[in-house]
Amino acid sequence: MILKTLFRILWVCLSWLELSVVTLLLYSLSYLPRRLTRLFYFTLFRYWCKTFVCALGVELNLHEKNHHAIPEQYILIANHPSSFEDVGIPATFPVHSLAKAEVADWWWAGRITVAAETLYVQRESRESRRNASKEIISALNTGKSIVIYPEGGCKGRRIFESFRYGAFDISLQTGVPILPVFLHYEAQDTFEWREPYTLIQTFWRIINSQNNRANIYQYDAIDPKRFQSKEDYNAYVHELYLKWQERYLD
Repeated sequence: MILKTLFRILWVCLSWLELSVVTLLLYSLSYLPRRLTRLFYFTLFRYWCKTFVCALGVELNLHEKNHHAIPEQYILIANHPSSFEDVGIPATFPVHSLAKAEVADWWWAGRITVAAETLYVQRESRESRRNASKEIISALNTGKSIVIYPEGGCKGRRIFESFRYGAFDISLQTGVPILPVFLHYEAQDTFEWREPYTLIQTFWRIINSQNNRANIYQYDAIDPKRFQSKEDYNAYVHELYLKWQERYLD
């Protein structure tokens, strides 16, 4: 037991040391011209996300529930119960994130996410959402894959409200399929983002969790050609998520 505890302490220390070194590297490289960082920065950013997952002590498990091959390009959508997805999803999938505008102003993380070509939106601003849609379409036209949380933010472990239409409208406009994934944390109370906890407090709760398993269930991509409107598309996918949460959540 003592050896196991010592090994865990050593592993945590090494993980945080690695995260610190990679963070410093990415922060420094973010000052280089974008035409240079565009060649390599996103790959390093995904590695940074993986080191963040290790530093938090999370066991990240991808469950491939899809019956067909995943397309090369997609719009990934997911439920958003925790702040962990912000690093867990890019660590698992090669996707550029759509984040709330405030993230760009965060101290060290802001510069890193900007350099990684994260897209931003003011969620409660219709004009900002419209501009973000144009930027997403532009990014898709260059071959990138994007992750969008259709609940419109971190809403807790259970899905109640209907999804926002943005991801489905963009999918219909571009022809890029939607890749749905469902996230389930076995220690649901620990991982769930909720007030009055800050981001740092939430991460601290995750680090100290007795159950560190995070499950990502990946399903078949959905072809937008199956739908005539964003409303029908939205309703179909929303119903899938309601079924999945009844399957995976308590």
